Order: sequence, then C-alpha cells, then structure tokens
Amino acid sequence: MFSTPFYKKAAAVLLGLSLASAPVLADDLDVLGQFLQQNLTSDQDPLGTFLAENPDDMLEAQAAIAGPLLSSQAALIVNNRTGEVLYQKNMHRVMPIASISKLMSAMVVLDARLNMNEVITITEDEIDRLKGTGSRLSVGTQLTRAQLLHLSLMSSENRATHALGRTYPGGMSAFVAAMNAKAQSLGMYSSRFYEPTGLNFQNVSTANDLNRMVAAASKYPLINKNSTSNYGSVWTANGRQNYKNSNALVREGSWNIELQKTGYIREAGRSMVVKANVQNQPITIVLLNSPTSTTRVNDARKIESWMLQRRS
Repeated sequence: MFSTPFYKKAAAVLLGLSLASAPVLADDLDVLGQFLQQNLTSDQDPLGTFLAENPDDMLEAQAAIAGPLLSSQAALIVNNRTGEVLYQKNMHRVMPIASISKLMSAMVVLDARLNMNEVITITEDEIDRLKGTGSRLSVGTQLTRAQLLHLSLMSSENRATHALGRTYPGGMSAFVAAMNAKAQSLGMYSSRFYEPTGLNFQNVSTANDLNRMVAAASKYPLINKNSTSNYGSVWTANGRQNYKNSNALVREGSWNIELQKTGYIREAGRSMVVKANVQNQPITIVLLNSPTSTTRVNDARKIESWMLQRRS
C-alpha cells in the first residue's frame, strides 16, 4: 500500500499541477485518490504505468513537491524574509521541547538586565532530581552569570541554566513566571514552562510557537553568539572543564547558522531549532521528536538538499 504523500506526488505529476511554490501540508487531501475515483475506469492502471516509465521523475516530484521525508514527528520550515511556510508537519501539535526551553530562559535573564559579571556558586539545588543527569559543574564551582549563560546555550548545561533561574530576582518561581509571561507576550499560546532547563516533560510547545520564540531570541546578540559558539573552557571545583557545542551542525561548521538550540529528554526525543541561511535563503527550521541524534541531523541535511532541488 502506497502512502498518502506518495499519491500526492504522483497526482501532481499526472495532473500537471504546479505545486512547488505552495506550502506543503502533511495533512493535505489524497489528490490522486480523488482523481482516480472520478476519472478512471477499473481496468486502467495509470499509476503502475507512470511508475514504470518515470522512476526518476517520481523521485524528483517527491523531493520538489511533497517536501523532505523527515523522521521528526513535527517539523516546520519558514522563510524568515517573507514569513512563508515552506513546509510543515504537525506544526500545531503540543509536544515536550526539552532543552529548547533554554532559549526562553536566556531571554528572561537578559530582559532582567542583571549583572553578567556577578559570580554565582553552583549549589546542591542545581543537582538534577528529575532525570538524574550528571554535570561537570561540580557543587562549589563559581562562575559569572555570563559564563553560565554561555554554557547553557552552547552546551545545554543544565546546572548552569538552573543556577541562572535560582539567582533571578524573586527566585525560581519568579523566573518561571517570567518565562510564561514572555511566552504569552510573543503569542506562544500553546506553550507552557514549569522550570528553566527543559528536563521537565511538562515544558511544552508547538513547532509554530517555537518559530515565534526563535524569531524573538535572535534579536538578542548574546543569544546568537552563545548558541553558535563552538568552544568554552571554565574552571570548576574539580579543575578545568572544556565544552563543545551540542549541535553537530555547529561543530562541523558547514552551515551558516545564526542561532540554534538542541534538546533531548526521553519524552521529547531529539529536537532542534535552527535559524540559518540555507541555499541563500534565510530560514528557521524546527524539528521535534526525532528518534536519534543522527536522524535529527539527517533531517536537517534532507531539508538542505530539498531546498537545493526547489531552486533548480
């Protein structure tokens, strides 16, 4: 049995439709099924004939019309210059977003105009009681707020993020309230935050909302700089620790990335947001709940290839 996207691709070719310039919707109608039902007799097999005679055209139609075949459960590609949705898959589905939450945390910290040179001590409060994750920021480590923000965005350091929330004026409850207030102000009406790191699966959003968050976060030069940084070194209570970016696309250096954030907890899968220039087009990519780190990066690369095919 062929999939619905498959029929849509074949339909576009059979019917001579010009759909490449239109947003691709994962829940579109089965165009070919309707066409066959209305126009063809039972003894005809145009689909089989089409496949036999046009295998290369079928693959090209799949890429150019139906959009990239992604492993992520939800996805969104938006042209940042025009606002056009180039592709979407479950863009309004509410899902856990894991460490993508840290972009909102960073905006709240910077909105408060706190002293970025203030030294903050990592305490036992920063120990992850939700997932039991480890950290190289041992209890007793002293870093500036600027250093903590850098590690939070570049390497998704949970203790760094938690310490930023704990030392916010009014404490953690005030910090989380500010995160939710910020989300509402940005029109992220399907989003909710319960803590700053994303370890709590109740931190949820949609691909559509996250596109709004990325647009807002990219207006902060320090968030752009820190999220795309590829190296950091800090002194901890256990000696010097070196950090790299959590995003393989940044580490490889082949993409022109303005802002990014990855995320993972079991309930959220592997997720990522990227604001970048791809095939000379400024776009935002949102990928939620991909099975593995490899499939998450592969989805991004499929999008790059798909955009190249759209231009040709």
